[in-house]
Amino acid sequence: MNFDIYTYGNKDADPLLVQMADDHDMEVMDQEAAFIKELTGGKDFCLAAVKVNDWNRDLAPWPAPPVFGKEAFGDGAGRTLDFLLKDVLPSFSAGGSAHEKKIFIGGYSLAGLFALWAGTQTDVFSGIAAASPSIWYPSFVDFTRDNLPRADRIYLSLGDKEERTRNPVMARVGDAIREEYALLQAAGKESILEWNKGNHFKEPDLRTAKAFSWLIGKAWQK
Repeated sequence: MNFDIYTYGNKDADPLLVQMADDHDMEVMDQEAAFIKELTGGKDFCLAAVKVNDWNRDLAPWPAPPVFGKEAFGDGAGRTLDFLLKDVLPSFSAGGSAHEKKIFIGGYSLAGLFALWAGTQTDVFSGIAAASPSIWYPSFVDFTRDNLPRADRIYLSLGDKEERTRNPVMARVGDAIREEYALLQAAGKESILEWNKGNHFKEPDLRTAKAFSWLIGKAWQK
């Protein structure tokens, strides 16, 4: 397994932001990095965008049937996380262990779901930035009940029109994210659920930037 990695900001900076990305994400990654810089008041950071080869396979924690078209979801999340831990994070060590940095994992849509899932598998990540995550994914909220994220802070967001869809599986996204947030709150996790204007396709770069910026602000809060 091999992914291309694109770096934005200062490679040696703390925090390290890790984001799984597709072609659409990469088209606006420069703008997302600029938004993060603006929203954090110019704080230093490194954003590592990891280009995903097969979105539905590489980011899905377990198999699921198609929701659009004929492409089903695979179970490649475990292999993808293993690549992050063994190959990506060590490349940002900068004179020491990358694990000494604050590392936030995040993403948009299925990448946001992957970030939430990855946070249940390891304590490497200090924060999770799940912007409009595909939390409608079958059985995911039930999985979270017994497998809470280990990160200290979790950001969730959703567009206020995302649950208004005719697709019965994806229409569950609103209830699912409310349930997920309630679980995090009950467990005492420092978390937030932010509602953005619009549907799933509106301003993904800004929404993801807001997610990472919230984590950065909380991490350096006096």
